[in-house]
Amino acid sequence: MPLLEVTDVNKVFPGVRALDGVTFALQPGEVHALVGENGAGKSTLIKLLTGVYQPDGGELRYRDEPARFATPMDAQRAGISTIYQEVNLVPLMSVAHNLFLGREPRSAFGLVDEKRMVREASEILVRYGVTTDVRRPLGTMALGAQQMVALARAVMVDAKVVIMDEPTSSLEPREVETLFGVIRDLHARGIGIVYVSHRLDELYQICDAVTILRDGKVVHTGRLAELERIRLVSLMLGRDMSAVRREGFTGFAGDHTGAADAPPVLKVTGLSSRHRLHDISFAVRPGEVVGLGGLLGAGRSETIKAIGGAYPVDAGEIEVGGKTLKNPTPVRAVQAGIAVQPEDRKAEGIVAGLSIRENIALAVLPRMARLGLVSDRKIDKIVDTYMTRLRIKASGPDQRVGDLSGGNQQKVLLARLLATQPRVLLLDEPTRGIDVGAKAEVQALIDELAADGLGVVLVSSDAEELVEGADRVVVLRDGAVVGELTGTNVTTEALLETIAAAAVSSEEPHDN
Repeated sequence: MPLLEVTDVNKVFPGVRALDGVTFALQPGEVHALVGENGAGKSTLIKLLTGVYQPDGGELRYRDEPARFATPMDAQRAGISTIYQEVNLVPLMSVAHNLFLGREPRSAFGLVDEKRMVREASEILVRYGVTTDVRRPLGTMALGAQQMVALARAVMVDAKVVIMDEPTSSLEPREVETLFGVIRDLHARGIGIVYVSHRLDELYQICDAVTILRDGKVVHTGRLAELERIRLVSLMLGRDMSAVRREGFTGFAGDHTGAADAPPVLKVTGLSSRHRLHDISFAVRPGEVVGLGGLLGAGRSETIKAIGGAYPVDAGEIEVGGKTLKNPTPVRAVQAGIAVQPEDRKAEGIVAGLSIRENIALAVLPRMARLGLVSDRKIDKIVDTYMTRLRIKASGPDQRVGDLSGGNQQKVLLARLLATQPRVLLLDEPTRGIDVGAKAEVQALIDELAADGLGVVLVSSDAEELVEGADRVVVLRDGAVVGELTGTNVTTEALLETIAAAAVSSEEPHDN
């Protein structure tokens, strides 16, 4: 008997049929993978299961009874918990308050028992590999640690179903292993898990069953072990693997090494910032992709932000095209030809309440304004160009960006950056949380941009993606450069060895 199921469910938005006759069933104690390209309907189905949306047709059953959740809180009370890709907690509140939000322990007088809450929060988080002062604001923690707090919060309730949407996108390998241990424990306790991920290795490691969506329809459901990876990807994309490979599924398509004798388009010298960055130096030539490698917390994102003017710089120099960028700010960086794609696209990138057209136009309005007026025709031409070039799937340029899939939101952000006609593109996790097809398209686009002479700095937590996509990799640890990989040394093994060697070196005792 299924624990949670939907039968012939439909959901329609203006101009878009998001779900078309979808049937899905989750068994007790099953880890069920839900996969598909961005825009396939995964997020919509999850929102129907959790009371965010109501179906336009079909039936939802929970524990063998007809169910209808008017709000997410109704679904949570019934025993359905969700862990979202973007941490959905309150960054200004303490870690402990986030963990117990809405169910704080009370004293005999009905007041919140702060001491007990702090003590229990600390004890709970240790099981998830998080050791911190739980009285600190959640927003001061790394994204990976925040994700583990969200996981702990979801599992703490008396859940019968746990839905995980890209839960490892912000996690280090050690944290991923902790997550998998939690999943195995939930599995043994008979709790059903819906697992959404674009990382195929993860799916085949922990999932029992799989349902594949494409264009709002179920194209396959069954035991995952019986489905070859090539077949899974082909079903997701609706085309054979030869077509996928031609679009760059196996990595970046071409050799985009910058000319060895060309002057750098970006040169960073001795960059230091707030005790987080220490003497960072590297250069990027036109047509070159330079990767920043290292574990979470190594200083990769801080380096990107500092170059882009969004992180205070105490010392060092940034040159773009041979000209020094003085007192860098985001505006000055853009004017100098630097475009930054941040790690967290929702918090720091897109404006979810605005349309695709408005999001892309934000970047070009200052440049195109004449006496305070902007030509709608010129804006429309730019928007149409980038929607076509990046294959943004939407009902049209006036669709709200917040209603798009994660991959299409990422493409809108990239379109806005490219519309500024930058000389240097700083990409922080550009394929985080997007599907195989969209990932291939983004990789191929980066390759194309580099071939056109753009200098690219690439940050990725996926070691294979980093070494496949970069000509050189600058390795960071604790905010400092600890090595650089070039030529045939740009391999996953060399990257991991460099990180490991730096870790051992930092832990060795030093003579006074």
